[in-house]
Amino acid sequence: MKRKIISIDEDKCTGCGECIPDCPEGALQLIDGKARLVSDLFCDGLGACIGTCPQGAISVVEREAVPYDEKAVMATIAKQGTPVIRAHLEHLLGHGEKDLYDMAIEYLIENTIPIPDHDNSAYPKKTARGRQPATGRPAGTCPPVAGRTGEGVCPAGPHTPNPFAGCPGSAPWSMPRESGQREMPRKPAGETASGLRQWPVQLTLQNPAAPYFENADLLVSADCAPFAYPGFHDELLRGRILIIFCPKLDADIDGYIEKLAEIFTRHTIRSITIARMEVPCCGGVRYVVEKALGKAGKKMPVEEKTISIQGGIV
Repeated sequence: MKRKIISIDEDKCTGCGECIPDCPEGALQLIDGKARLVSDLFCDGLGACIGTCPQGAISVVEREAVPYDEKAVMATIAKQGTPVIRAHLEHLLGHGEKDLYDMAIEYLIENTIPIPDHDNSAYPKKTARGRQPATGRPAGTCPPVAGRTGEGVCPAGPHTPNPFAGCPGSAPWSMPRESGQREMPRKPAGETASGLRQWPVQLTLQNPAAPYFENADLLVSADCAPFAYPGFHDELLRGRILIIFCPKLDADIDGYIEKLAEIFTRHTIRSITIARMEVPCCGGVRYVVEKALGKAGKKMPVEEKTISIQGGIV
């Protein structure tokens, strides 16, 4: 394909190496005393390295080149630490590359790499239809979950930039149960005790001043977890105060961090358990909890239970 990519004038290049640190993607190396573009795959063509060349040896041209691979680039960048990840994310947004930015965020989530605080003010707030695609794919589609096939349909909704919105967990698939598989014993509703101790349960409705938070053992759960795990009440909820939200579809993730931080600040919390699904976007539950603990200046262990789509604990 024909696309923009950097070009190095070997006659002008002195091999000073000033351009190398400004290419965290790893596309440039010094070879035989000259800066070389070692991989078209890693060059995004945005030219972050141009301004640092004292000889003016670097320019952006349009030529046939293999497509740039943001996921492959992120695998290289992630090894260089938080400052480089932050700089790369801001670099993409600074050049209006929202799709590449979404892919980079998706890579971090899929590989459980913390998303660093960074300036995302350049992220477009809305598309023409008032909504924004969550990933670098066409609006309305998600990549398939590992080990399954097919593109999923991303439920759209008005939301602020949400790094957990791009998730392969939206891919639809069925779970046929074998005829001989043991079914859960059916009990009359009156014989099954609920483990719920308070109301409301949705984080967006919670009052941080509620007295039931004092000396509480908290269960912070993804919305889907109670439906997937049959032992949710008996094994996870009983004896705990419940907070639920969806890091993929809920709009105000920053507001959730603020509210949880206020709960942690106002009250003595004895323990925190997270119940999340195995799909990558559910990593946002832990992200919100850890950000809130940091904001509140609290340090405490967080136990995490990951629930498979088939209904077991991973």
